[in-house]
Amino acid sequence: MADVVQLRLERMVPELDDLEKRGLFNRLEIAEIVKKRRKFEYRLQRPSPLKQDFLDYIEYEKQLDRLRTLRKKSISRQLKDKGNKKLKKSLSDFGGVRRIIEIYRIATSRFKGDLELWFQYLEFCKEKNNGRMKKVLAQMIRFHPKVPAVWIYAAAWEFDHNLNARAAHVIMQMGLRSCPTSEDLWVEFMRMELTYLNKLKMRKVILGEDNGTLICDNEDAEEKQWQDENKDLFMSLEGTKGADDDLDGPMTDSSKKLDAFLDQGKALFHKIYEGAIVAIPSSFSLRKSFLEIVEATDLAHSEELRTEILAHMRRDFSKEPEYWNWLAQIKLKDQHSIPDISSESGRAQVDEVMKVYEEAIQFMPSVEMFDICVKFLTKVVSERGEMNNSGYYSASKHTQDYTSLLLRIFGKADTMGCLNEDLACQYIVLYKNMGNFKDAMRLAEKFCEGKYSDSRKLWVLRVSEQMKHASESGSSDRAHLPFIFDIMKRMVKKVAVSDAEDVWVMALELFTNEKKYFGKLLDLALVSLAKDGGQDDGFSLSAALVNFILMNNGIQQAREFYKRLLALPRPGLAIYKHCIELELSSGDTASLANARKLFDCALATYAEDISLWQEYYSMETKNIMGQKTELNS
Repeated sequence: MADVVQLRLERMVPELDDLEKRGLFNRLEIAEIVKKRRKFEYRLQRPSPLKQDFLDYIEYEKQLDRLRTLRKKSISRQLKDKGNKKLKKSLSDFGGVRRIIEIYRIATSRFKGDLELWFQYLEFCKEKNNGRMKKVLAQMIRFHPKVPAVWIYAAAWEFDHNLNARAAHVIMQMGLRSCPTSEDLWVEFMRMELTYLNKLKMRKVILGEDNGTLICDNEDAEEKQWQDENKDLFMSLEGTKGADDDLDGPMTDSSKKLDAFLDQGKALFHKIYEGAIVAIPSSFSLRKSFLEIVEATDLAHSEELRTEILAHMRRDFSKEPEYWNWLAQIKLKDQHSIPDISSESGRAQVDEVMKVYEEAIQFMPSVEMFDICVKFLTKVVSERGEMNNSGYYSASKHTQDYTSLLLRIFGKADTMGCLNEDLACQYIVLYKNMGNFKDAMRLAEKFCEGKYSDSRKLWVLRVSEQMKHASESGSSDRAHLPFIFDIMKRMVKKVAVSDAEDVWVMALELFTNEKKYFGKLLDLALVSLAKDGGQDDGFSLSAALVNFILMNNGIQQAREFYKRLLALPRPGLAIYKHCIELELSSGDTASLANARKLFDCALATYAEDISLWQEYYSMETKNIMGQKTELNS
């Protein structure tokens, strides 16, 4: 190892001498450079060097080369001011780049599968333009022929930097043979070929042999249309009306050339498009990308191409909800925002979108299709609609039509059997937000007593909404408490304690002043906990009940209740620890004895829990220290 490092350092001597000779670095600085490089070289000569070892070495050499460049510029300016010639290039001007290239070469040889490292290598070669780009690209392609990004990078370099369209075309074709199912390769191949055709056309334009480009420009098209419609307003410089007519002859050849380019672009597009859909027939995103290219390019019969692509998309993807959602969304001017239904244009956009969704529902009724439609309409009503102070949708002229339409969509989904739990919950919430609480609860009862009788979400929604309504109504709705308690008893049989946290908290608050029902609620909670066991993670109903009784009835009743909890099977370690904390914080005479009993009971079941032993030991230690303090005082 030492011999290899020494040999590599000795090879740096001519370069270091040149740096000192030219005054770029002094002897102390060169000694420090040698010291640093020796450390990096030893790191690289380890049996298993890390990737970071190479990157650190490369970064140091880059910074060193930047410093050398700055000092050289400074010296060159000084020589220029004195009238001397500027510094000529010498060995030190190329040594740093060569060393970085060599480090990259060794790194990529060891870490062949690291694409990030390869691309860093390529970017450095491109930046320095040292003539190694082709060789490195060939090596990278050899090691990673199945990575589309490698082929795209190589073709882009040949096309944009090396200005070799033929080589780029060959590289892309080789890439498509290696990765025929890569969407990115097909799309970039199409863009590259049309870009090259547009460059040829621009060359004709510059030479005065043609006009226009293959890139669509809506503003220019509108301006040209306005000029054609108002050409009587324009007059030639000679003042003769027939002067423009004389130009029609020469322009005929130009228009033919223009048509030739457009026809060639159409044929090229058609050929690549057909190859792409044969290679990847199931890719919807690929069709969308090609459609975007058609809309951005001025090709012959581009409208026919667009119609053809849309027809193929409908033929191949008409049973995919993604297709219908995309077809609906393109009706919007801005697909990233919801139209403002307070304006006529916004309502027109929403109506166009809904026509597509309704057609999709008729063509392929499914839960997913109804879900997409409902989400869009819900956003329209909630984001652009109006809500009153109670949080309900107001019956304004801008929202009532769409809320009614949303209700019809829900009803149709229910009729067609395409209503799942989530949609059913949204259906109920919509009625509630419209202020129709009775209809919402009637619908919830229908679902919970019918085909969704085992749905946890619907039961929790039904009971929680009943409790919220009773709490908001105050004493005027106390007559419904027996009904609420009854449906909660039925919910407990179907829903686990951990899935109904909020419902239990609301129930404790609702029935706290109703002694007749509060005792029954505690019994119901004990039954639920006995069935589901203790909860050591997240919400703990046992702890919530103990805290609630402690705050309202005091420590004695809290003790009596937690004893009932601990008598249940599998009470859980969390409730033991909670009760221990309760006893230690109470501070009365019986608290220490009760805490010890709790620790002993907990350790009988959870003896392997180290933290429990530590807490027990800590309590006894504090107690002994407290007793010593009292004796000393």
